[in-house]
Amino acid sequence: MEAKLLPQSRSPIATALRRRHKQGCSSTVAVLARPAENITGITEKLILKPAESKTEVAPKTSVYNDNWFDLMAINHLSQSLQSASGLKSRKSGYESLVEAAAMMSKNFNPNRQHELVIQALDSAIPKIILNMIKALLPQSQFTREYFAAFTTVFFSWLVGPSEVKESELNGRREKNVVHVKKCRFLEQSNCVGMCINLCKMPSQAFIKDSLGMPVNMVPNFDDMSCKMIFGQDPPASNDDPALKQPCYKLCTANQKHTVRCSS
Repeated sequence: MEAKLLPQSRSPIATALRRRHKQGCSSTVAVLARPAENITGITEKLILKPAESKTEVAPKTSVYNDNWFDLMAINHLSQSLQSASGLKSRKSGYESLVEAAAMMSKNFNPNRQHELVIQALDSAIPKIILNMIKALLPQSQFTREYFAAFTTVFFSWLVGPSEVKESELNGRREKNVVHVKKCRFLEQSNCVGMCINLCKMPSQAFIKDSLGMPVNMVPNFDDMSCKMIFGQDPPASNDDPALKQPCYKLCTANQKHTVRCSS
């Protein structure tokens, strides 16, 4: 209603405003232009800030949804490690396995750690099954490829997702390599020493002695992947590059358990 009455007003102020509107005023244009420039500048800053902050975001840890079989296997191995070492973990799930391994790393030297893990694996898997596998599956291309396929299917709960890849052995191409995309144990422990002393070294010895299958485990500490090459003997300790790897700066075991994680 006021908008209709305003043009009918005869006040001096209203008359002056009508005259200026007809003549045009450059200052009005300048006043309107400046807020537009300010809004543009503010918008650019708001867009750029989130982009700059992305570089500071830490990489996410892998998330696993363990099913009943995974949890049963994890608990069984964790209990076997605890029984062998005499050290008890109060945690559950995969955390109990990592804690049991970390306590072994803290309380025993590397050679003793190897022995205890082998002892735990011996108790976790019935001897009759190990002897049967060794007798029925002597080393051959079929056995090497079978071991690789079996590992990818039944041990993802321990090491994470993996796939079978080819390699050349004795002049032939074989599907005898397990490529672990990102080792769950290494990621959770974040410790090179625990990887070497509680996984790589004892596992190589156990699989060779109990199943008659040489295997070379080649961890990549840059991306936390790993290759298990069935049918290939591992290099001697003095020549194995994995044993010369320094530990991570943010080693979880070193922070929580004051472990000397050099292997």
